[in-house]
Amino acid sequence: MHHILRSDEIRLAPAYPEHSAGFNRCSLIDRSCGSVHTGLGLCTLDAGGRIDTHLHSFEESFYVLEGEPVLILDGHACPLTPGACGIVPLGVPHAWLGPQQGRAKWLDMLVPQARGPDEPADTFFLGPPASGDIKPLDIRDPRSRHFFRLRDTDMQVDKLKVGARVDAPTVSSSMATALLAYSGIAVKMLVDQRLDAQLHTMFMVEYQPGGVAHPHDHPLEEAYVILDGEVEAEADGRRYTMRVGDVLWTGVGCIHAFYNTSNGTVRWLETQSPQPPARYSYRFNRDWEYLAHKLGDAQQESAPAKAVAGRARA
Repeated sequence: MHHILRSDEIRLAPAYPEHSAGFNRCSLIDRSCGSVHTGLGLCTLDAGGRIDTHLHSFEESFYVLEGEPVLILDGHACPLTPGACGIVPLGVPHAWLGPQQGRAKWLDMLVPQARGPDEPADTFFLGPPASGDIKPLDIRDPRSRHFFRLRDTDMQVDKLKVGARVDAPTVSSSMATALLAYSGIAVKMLVDQRLDAQLHTMFMVEYQPGGVAHPHDHPLEEAYVILDGEVEAEADGRRYTMRVGDVLWTGVGCIHAFYNTSNGTVRWLETQSPQPPARYSYRFNRDWEYLAHKLGDAQQESAPAKAVAGRARA
């Protein structure tokens, strides 16, 4: 099962109207398209806007696309910039403030999905946003354990050849600084257990021209939001050209593939829910097709020998 949402189909609408001002959200992936685990949305918050202090019975992660909203998490106010991401752990009070000017835009991921209006409550409002000092995000500070910030240079595969200076002012060496590169594909983890996420992951993917992920499936759901370039995607035997702003969701067992047939790079934000198991999170068709072919050849080779043995016994 899969679902595709084109950018021109996205419609923002006021959310939490009794507890917010200038806040709009569009649910991109939820149970209406067949998803069980994924609650992906696009949010905007106007200058001077707010979302009152509240908590959820689900995890909430975010990735800032535009503007500079302020997230007040557990009493600490932090201004965010494009590329900032993080996790609001289950049950932790938080609030949002709009930027000083313009409009902020971010993607959010809710796991488990938010409940419907006729189901038990899963979001609880506690009052207006608390006032306090707004301090810049310092991802080197261990107290910023729920946050990360992606820079454009973090996805440059050529940096792997030389690495960073020993005295470079960056975060300590860990999965936070690791860049996985293979078959023309670069993957940068953004949100996972390192940031205290327990139920899902969020990461950035970039394909170089000619980059390919051959047909495969997972024991989990995935969602993809195209941020730059375009890519050919296959899902359940159907092929789509995905462009900036388009969204694709693949359910458990959906066989899918990606092909960058363009002359430029393509980049998208990807989520997985639940979190992948320690092993066997990918099942590539070609590996098992190889085994079937190998076993078929072995059976053909053994057939004449069995026939000779049968005649000898006769």
